[in-house]
Amino acid sequence: MKTLVLAEKPSVAREIARVMGCSDKQKSYIEGPKYVVTWALGHLVGLAEPEEYNPKFASWAMEDLPILPDRMKLKVLRETNQQYKAVQHLMKRQDIGELIVATDAAREGELLARWILQMAGWKKPFQRLWISSQTDKAIEAGFAALKPGKNYDRLYESARCRAEADWMIGLNITRALTCKFGTPLAAGRVQTPTLGMIMDREREITSFLSEDYETLQADLGSFQAAWRSASGDARIWDKAKAASLKDKLTGQSGTITKVQKSERSEAHQLAYDLTELQRDANRKFGFSAKQTSGLLQRLYEQHKLVTYPRTDSRYLTADMTDTLKERLESVAVGPYAALARPLLRKQLPITNRIVDDSKVSDHHAIIPTEQTLLLNTLSTEERKLYDLIARRFISLFYPPARYDAVAVTVTVQGESFHVKGTTVKDTGWREVYGGDLSSDEEEENTGDQPAASSVKLPELREGEQVTITRCRLQAGRTQPPKRHNEASLLTLMEKHGLGTPATRADVIEKLVSSDTIERQGNLLHPTGKGKQLINLVASQLRTPELTARWESELEKIARGQGQPGPFLQGIRSMAEELVGGVKASTAEYKPHNVSSSHCPECGTRLLEKKSKRGKLLVCPADNCGYTGAGEKRLSNRRCPQCHKKMELKEGKAGLFVQCLGCGITETMNKDHKPVNKREQQKLVQQYSKQESLGSSLGDLLKAALEGQNKDK
Repeated sequence: MKTLVLAEKPSVAREIARVMGCSDKQKSYIEGPKYVVTWALGHLVGLAEPEEYNPKFASWAMEDLPILPDRMKLKVLRETNQQYKAVQHLMKRQDIGELIVATDAAREGELLARWILQMAGWKKPFQRLWISSQTDKAIEAGFAALKPGKNYDRLYESARCRAEADWMIGLNITRALTCKFGTPLAAGRVQTPTLGMIMDREREITSFLSEDYETLQADLGSFQAAWRSASGDARIWDKAKAASLKDKLTGQSGTITKVQKSERSEAHQLAYDLTELQRDANRKFGFSAKQTSGLLQRLYEQHKLVTYPRTDSRYLTADMTDTLKERLESVAVGPYAALARPLLRKQLPITNRIVDDSKVSDHHAIIPTEQTLLLNTLSTEERKLYDLIARRFISLFYPPARYDAVAVTVTVQGESFHVKGTTVKDTGWREVYGGDLSSDEEEENTGDQPAASSVKLPELREGEQVTITRCRLQAGRTQPPKRHNEASLLTLMEKHGLGTPATRADVIEKLVSSDTIERQGNLLHPTGKGKQLINLVASQLRTPELTARWESELEKIARGQGQPGPFLQGIRSMAEELVGGVKASTAEYKPHNVSSSHCPECGTRLLEKKSKRGKLLVCPADNCGYTGAGEKRLSNRRCPQCHKKMELKEGKAGLFVQCLGCGITETMNKDHKPVNKREQQKLVQQYSKQESLGSSLGDLLKAALEGQNKDK
């Protein structure tokens, strides 16, 4: 008898099959003497749609809400139907006696496997492969220590409850809002309070009243210091007072009244979990949370250089201690050699800031694997992300950074001046980052106080006489709080328990794709739609407290401290209450994207909508459905036939220009240069599937390219 292994993705299945000696490759599985390895394509099975409970639910109607089935049904997803049938067929093979679940070792991975097993009718016991990296060594060790599948029943129940809660809340509230206000409005138990936090910051910004102030800097010969009031405020709100102080103190002598020295010790930062890594990547490189997740998945799955990505722990487990030197050896190449090799010559210092079993749930922190590092195989973005992980890992074994902090107070004519300085004694773990003592955290300046300076000071003594040789006034203005970037938003989501490390990036992307927030540079701005939406949903759904409480309940279910029944009953009651609130609402929604153009067919004002090809003008009238092109972007390229400027457009394969009069189309790359033949054919194939008015864009491209080839 053989054992069937169910992996989450084809790439993971190929690696497991190779390590476990399976070489007979088929379309939907790989077979060997002992194992048959197959795969899902993400979810093969999902929750049924409303119309699968009752055909009338295919149309959205307020009177049908809320839709709360007594028992949730499953369905095979149409887009992955063929692979599901293949997996089901393998499960029913007479020579398959056992099954191993090898999907991602996390809540979502457990859910997708259990749904497949349930839909396919697998009744026999099964085992669970639970590994934190994709190296050959980890796979072999995992197969040698398989766990009974029933050990993860509680994790599955937690995942099922999360999926059903999202279905009941998200589907019902989205349908209710859309039906009530006549425009697509999406809401959910996580994305709506996340939008609420962005809107809270927006209100703080719009209500902020900025004020002018001045600060006074004094040159005291060998150092400079800043004036502060008796309350410690450096800002002078009265310009006349500022000028008076400057005149009063210039040229005056004073005394150093206080020199306070203290030795500071700063321990290394904790290892990365997913959220902390997403924050750092956003701060340092501008990566979105989604981008970081994608890069990290490739480092884990394709390159096998890092451990399991979707973790919420920043500690390691005791059983990993013996592997740490081997991991350091794998990292000790290129720019990391000089940092890691000295550590290998001595015993590693293992503290409870590195290893703490009590602070690890499903997976330990993200660290490098024992896989040999080949930097030239990584893309630029992958190298940047790996660099963060590698340096953070190496820094775990360096001593604390030590420095002397000096605070000096100077009194002149009854006024106080202050300056702070530092003297580095041992860079410690900061040596891994070039010895930089500046904070890695992005300080949020709310305008309450100007930033304090910390400089290198000469040797100063109390009682020493000094003279102000020059005073300088510097104008300032209080600033409102900064808008959130993804780093600060992830921090808030984590603080309030919104989502999980694995889902937070997707929540942000859903808010962007639904046009409720938009990225402007690295900052997140609410759109006109988002500003209205947050006022249309019930107050309890706007704030993170309710959703955080639900997430806490899901965690309790996963740990066996809570029950699915009471949780889901609470979700049903909440869905009924929220839908009732929308039905009774007297609020109005005004489209924020009304254009100045009118529909050529019915005269209704058109709405502007963003698409991958630019802006579109859409008629909102129910009985019309007109869609037209948005604002035209003209390029400097001229049509070879009529010599008019061609319109610049963007499609899935990149930029192209088109003469709307003659129909001639030319492909371009990002630098607005013609592309090679292979890229041209790729573009033709992609666009030949899409229809436009009269003829397909693919036909236009083919005609244009054939014409160009004839000219040559």
